[in-house]
Amino acid sequence: MMIPFDDMDSLPETPLPQWWEDMLLLLRDVGLKALAVAIIIVSCVVIGLILRVVIRRVVHRIVDTAKNKASVDDTQALERSPLADMRLVQRTRTLGTILQNIVNVMLVVIAIVLVVNALSPSLLGSLTLLTAAVGAGLGFGAQNIVKDVLNGMFIVAEDQIGIGDVVDLGLASGVVEYVSVRITQVRDVNGTLWYVRNGEVTRIGNMSQGWARAIIDIGVPIDSDLEQVEHTMLETAQGLAKDPKWRTRIVEKPELWGLESVGGEALVVRIVVKTRANAKDDVAQELRRRLRAALIEKEIAVPSLVDVVPTGLDGARRVRGANPPRTRPNAVTGVPVIPDRGIWRRKKQSDDGSTQK
Repeated sequence: MMIPFDDMDSLPETPLPQWWEDMLLLLRDVGLKALAVAIIIVSCVVIGLILRVVIRRVVHRIVDTAKNKASVDDTQALERSPLADMRLVQRTRTLGTILQNIVNVMLVVIAIVLVVNALSPSLLGSLTLLTAAVGAGLGFGAQNIVKDVLNGMFIVAEDQIGIGDVVDLGLASGVVEYVSVRITQVRDVNGTLWYVRNGEVTRIGNMSQGWARAIIDIGVPIDSDLEQVEHTMLETAQGLAKDPKWRTRIVEKPELWGLESVGGEALVVRIVVKTRANAKDDVAQELRRRLRAALIEKEIAVPSLVDVVPTGLDGARRVRGANPPRTRPNAVTGVPVIPDRGIWRRKKQSDDGSTQK
């Protein structure tokens, strides 16, 4: 029996079972919450990717600027460029890694909070006390880690040490191979790799920044002609400083500090050369070799020839040339002004061919 179409509208609607309605409502709620969670996760991932690209571009911009300034294509070649450029690259890359890790942790925490709030707002309130208690416990137990991280961030940001520096951390001494916000890896002369927590570092002695000083004491017989010995030593050191192979490693003219001590068998005469930080040992070795040869040529015996590292009060008094602050003197009328002269002022050639300073 066929029912006309006009009569179909008048048929009573069959109600859905209650369990089916409950199932539809549950599926709707689950779908909406899943959609909200997906939106939160996708948003955090997109924000993380955008921040990563921004951080990476900033780091690359700074690194490329340093490379272009030094006219090099490889970061390793910056070792032959000014020291500031190389350290800028190291510090920028380290800080970029730190900033990226901070961004990742913050995004993960924010995503977890938003997801829990989307799933059950009441659950977030109940978890507040629990997370506060857990955070307090972790903060108390991980205070050493927090101390290490904070101290490491200051070490990196203030450029106290860098990869390749020769340092004395008190706990270990050697060449820095890796610097992070929590630990610093130092390789000593025996090849042992030391892992030093940044929070335990209370002092840092960096022997690779700025300049260094090679201090050499020469012992000569007690009856030697002191003036001849000093003249020979200073002339030899000046010859080393003018050598094209070595003059780029020496930053100032050699200084003769003169007679240091008089013993029962020898007179100790000291000469010093201010060098680049990473060239101290090479310059000292070459200077010792030339001094020995020059004194033997003058028929002066050399019973002892050693390097000296002044420490304590002696080291503090002997730090001449450490760039003290310069102040402008008071104006005095009637006194001619003496122009500053550089250490290695190039000689000018006059019209008649002779050279003049």
